[in-house]
Amino acid sequence: MKIVPDTSVIVDGRISEILEELEDKGVDIIIPEAVVSELEYQANLGRETGFDGLRELNALRKMAEESREKMAISFYGEAPTAEEIKKARIGMIDSLIRKAAIENKATLITSDRIQALVAEAKGIKVEYIGPKVKKIAPKIFDLFDSETMSVHLKENSPMLAKKGHVGRVKLTSIGEKLSREEIEEYAREIIEFSYSDSKSQIELERKGATVVQLGDHRIVIARPPFSDGLEITAVKPLVRTTLDDYDISKKLLDRLEKQAEGIFVAGSPGAGKTTFVQALAEFYLNKDKIVKTMEHPRDLQVPDVVTQYSPLEGSMENTADILVLVRPDYTIFDELRKTRDFEVFADMRLAGIGLVGVTHANKAIDAIQRLVGRVELGMIPHIVDTVIYIEAGRIKKVYELSMVVKVPHGMREADLARPVIEVRDFETTKPEYELYSYGEEVVVIPIQERAKKMIEQPGFSLTKKQIILKSKSHRDEPVSVFADNEFICRGRANGSGSIKIKRNTAHGRTLIAAMDSGKKITLS
Repeated sequence: MKIVPDTSVIVDGRISEILEELEDKGVDIIIPEAVVSELEYQANLGRETGFDGLRELNALRKMAEESREKMAISFYGEAPTAEEIKKARIGMIDSLIRKAAIENKATLITSDRIQALVAEAKGIKVEYIGPKVKKIAPKIFDLFDSETMSVHLKENSPMLAKKGHVGRVKLTSIGEKLSREEIEEYAREIIEFSYSDSKSQIELERKGATVVQLGDHRIVIARPPFSDGLEITAVKPLVRTTLDDYDISKKLLDRLEKQAEGIFVAGSPGAGKTTFVQALAEFYLNKDKIVKTMEHPRDLQVPDVVTQYSPLEGSMENTADILVLVRPDYTIFDELRKTRDFEVFADMRLAGIGLVGVTHANKAIDAIQRLVGRVELGMIPHIVDTVIYIEAGRIKKVYELSMVVKVPHGMREADLARPVIEVRDFETTKPEYELYSYGEEVVVIPIQERAKKMIEQPGFSLTKKQIILKSKSHRDEPVSVFADNEFICRGRANGSGSIKIKRNTAHGRTLIAAMDSGKKITLS
């Protein structure tokens, strides 16, 4: 019997099982060179599917050598061109594999449903083998217990795990050093299980990096040249929460339910942002709202009724186009990092979709500043009206944004009135920051901080090109410059407390004029 296995049955290991059943009958295995080239191409890109397929080919060769001539393996055809390999997604490699089956009068073996249907349509003898069902879970699951947040494996290094809970985590050794071969076995099991489990999938493959979602475990496999050694990092959420667990005021609950439609959930990595938005998703579901998510990779643990979308054809912009048609009440966008992410978020908000965006930030105000320069200043309150900052698994700060026309805090002249975005503490309603245009810049002024710190009058010096203000209390931080309490410009104090402003700029000329007129120069 002659068989031609395609890439799908080689990658998932099904071909070995089939050959064990056929060995007594005698079988000729014909491997198209197109299959070898595709696997080599994937392996060169650092994709686990390529490595798995090449390992399976080696296993087939050993089986043939040990079969006492009951099994033969050969390679057939010409290697595909680089262009043909790049067109694998549109069926070019599959076409070459079908051609090999026709020319050898062999049975095509595939786990690809489309490949099987095309072969049948062309009159090719084909055997379709359904997805592999693997009942044994990968060993990496055994490394987790009720307190384990993440597991970290790297070749020639001890096995490590982070244990505890958000806000109190301890790195613990959980095993001896692992060899390259041992970690390869972990990686192989993870990839195989992703093919067979309906709740698992490979989310991302790049050269040297593979992201896999196995149920509620998110696993990242990194290998050279991306990393300096083979490494596996697995993360699992420890708890699922509800909004009742966050000691949320009735005022904030009412806002989330009735008013807030552009929400930023911000915090540093590991602060508990994901856990909070999962609780927020269930809150909206319980209020009879339709909820969707936009994720890359998809790792939010949400009820099945919530559809989780990934980038459509590699683009979140395409995903947004679909969601605008679907019209959910709320969409969770996890995570906002790149400029295009924020632009897509803004477009969807202006289309009337309620959005919860998850973004990294060291302070609550930093989440708002990430919009500055990416969208028009006046549109920010229409895009984001509520910022929830998470720290150590708790809500640390909540801001509300609004647009007013006023003289900015610290200025006196009535003709300096302009549109100002006020950032207020949600619970106390006290303003903490103002954002407004000043010349060609957008400035973010901390109001309360300024009131506390406006105590310093710097000594200053002039050079041919610069004004140098010397501060005693500011080091390595942004500083606002005022003349008689009127805002002039924003600079940065270096490590020695010096703020340097170019004389030939609008700010420099304004500052020199203020000095010449005897105005009091202060810093905050």
